[in-house]
Amino acid sequence: MSQPAFTSRRSPVYSRNGIVATSQPLATAAGLEILAKGGNAADAAVAAAAALNVTEPTSTGIGGDMFALYYSADTGQVTALNGSGRAPAALTLDRLKSEGLLAEALPPFHPHTVTVPGACAGWCDLIAKHGSLSMSEVLAPAVRLAEEGFPVAPLTAHFWARGAERQLKSAPNGQELTIDGRAPKAGELFRNPGLARTFKLVAERGALGFYQGPIAEAIVGVLKEAGGCMTMDDLAAHESTWEEPISVDYRGLRVYECPPNGQGITALIALNILEGFDLASLDATSPEKMHLMIEALRLAFADARWYVADLQFFHAPVQELLSKEYAAERRKLIHPRRATLDVSRGTPVSSSDTVYLSVVDKFGNACSFINSNYMGFGTGIVPKGWGFTLQNRGHNFSLDPNHPNCLAPRKRPYHTIIPAMVTRPPSPFGREDGGMPPSPFRRGVGGEVLYASYGVMGGFMQPQGHVQVLSALHDARLDPQSALDLPRFCIDVDEAGGRVAIEEGMPKETLDALQAMGHPVYEVTGYERALFGRGQVIWRDQETGVLCGGSDPRADGCAMTLT
Repeated sequence: MSQPAFTSRRSPVYSRNGIVATSQPLATAAGLEILAKGGNAADAAVAAAAALNVTEPTSTGIGGDMFALYYSADTGQVTALNGSGRAPAALTLDRLKSEGLLAEALPPFHPHTVTVPGACAGWCDLIAKHGSLSMSEVLAPAVRLAEEGFPVAPLTAHFWARGAERQLKSAPNGQELTIDGRAPKAGELFRNPGLARTFKLVAERGALGFYQGPIAEAIVGVLKEAGGCMTMDDLAAHESTWEEPISVDYRGLRVYECPPNGQGITALIALNILEGFDLASLDATSPEKMHLMIEALRLAFADARWYVADLQFFHAPVQELLSKEYAAERRKLIHPRRATLDVSRGTPVSSSDTVYLSVVDKFGNACSFINSNYMGFGTGIVPKGWGFTLQNRGHNFSLDPNHPNCLAPRKRPYHTIIPAMVTRPPSPFGREDGGMPPSPFRRGVGGEVLYASYGVMGGFMQPQGHVQVLSALHDARLDPQSALDLPRFCIDVDEAGGRVAIEEGMPKETLDALQAMGHPVYEVTGYERALFGRGQVIWRDQETGVLCGGSDPRADGCAMTLT
C-alpha cells in the first residue's frame, strides 16, 4: 500500500495499571499478556523482547546482547544488568594479523565479529532476580508467534529486504529467515519454527539450554564452518554481570545509565554540560538549542570514544568524567554562535540496530530494556535449524593495541546499546499521590520516585536520542509522545568533525542558522529517518501517579495499557 504524504499525529497513552511500549504492536501485546497474568515489569520486558526476536529479527534476537535498568517500587532503587558477551578466548590480534585481517576494524560481517551472545543469559538473570513468573510462562507468547506465524509490519519488511540482500543471502543458513530466498513483504505471514524450538529449550532448561547442548553445538559448528574460532568453552563460560548504575543530577532529576562498556556515559556527560545553559527558555527546535546540544554531544563523544571499554581490562575515570567540575571545564569550550569541529578528549584527573522497550507495571516497578544484533541481522549467520542470527558486536573493537577498547580474548567491546531510567526525590510534603487514592507508584523506603523509563535505539544515535528526548520532556515540558515526535539531529561520530544529519520536519530556519554557525548539516527523509533512532517513553505524573506512554513514529510500534 502507498503512504500518503502528510504528517500524522498520535496521542500519548495514559494509565494507572501499567504500560508496555515497544517498536512492534505484537511485542507490546505480548508484554501486556504477561502483565494481565500478574507478571511484573521484568517478566513483561523479557516476553516483549522475545516477541521482538520473532517479529523484528532485523534488529534483535537471542543471538545478540542486552542491557537493562530495573526500578524497584519496593526499595526505590535502580539496578543495572549487563547482558553483553565477550570475544572468544582464541581471538587475538596476532591471529588477525596471521589471517590478514589486522586493519582499522574487522570486516563488518566476518565470523570474528561474533562475540558470545549475552541476551539469553541476560533474560534468564533478569527474571531470576526481579521476575515473578517462570521462563516457560514468559516465553509462551513468543513461542506462539513463531509457531503460528505473524503478519510482517511495514518498516520491518523494508529493513528485512535490505538485510536479506546485505547479510542473509550470503551467510551460512541465512535462508532460514527468508521465504524462498527473499524477505517477507508487509502483511505477509512469516513462521519461524526453528526459533520456537530455541525458546522451548530455554523455557525448559534456562540459560543452560542455550550455552550448552545442541544450540551451543550449532553456534560453534556454523562459526567454525565460516572461519570463526568460538568454542563450547567460550559459551559455557559466559555470565551476565549486575553492576552499579552510573548517574548524574540533571536539574533535580537523577538520570541513570549502565556503566561502560556501554556508551550511556556519553549522555550523562552531555547532560552535565547542558545543565549550565537555560534550555527551558529556548524553543524546542530553535537553532540556539540545537547548537548547544550538538556541541555538548561532540564533547561527550570525544571522551566516550576513548574511555568506554571493558572495565575489567581498563580503568576509566568514570566518576571524574561525570563530575560537575569536569563539566564546567568542558562547557567553556562551547562557543555560543560558532561550531567547534575539532574536539579532543578531555583529561579528567583521577582520584554502544537494536530494539528498545519500556515497561511499568501496576506495582510501580519499571524496566528499561534494550536488545540488539548490532547491524540489522548482525552477521546474518544462523546456527542451523535454530532460527536466529548471530550478532556482529565485535566490529566495535578497536584493533589499535594502544586503545583501551582494543580487542582481547574474553573482553567485552564498546557497546552502543543503552537503556535509561530517571527518578526524582520524594515529595517534601510526604505525599506521592497528589491527594488521590493510595497508589502503588510511591517511593520505596529511603529511595527515589520513578520519573521516566525511556530509551532511544540506533547505534551511536542512542545517547544523542537520550539527551534530546529527556530535554524535550523536562526542559520543554512535552508529553512523551510529543517528545518522541520532535525532529532530531544525529552527529556522525565515526569521523572528526563529522557531519550532522537533520531530520525532515526541522524548521528550515534552524538548518540555515546551523550552517551559518559552521555545522556541516544535511537533511534526511523517508525510510532513512531510522537513522534518528526509535524510542519508547513511559513517564509518571508527580502529582497523580498516572503513567503516560509514547512510542516512536519512526517504528511500527505502539504504547498500550492494561484496563
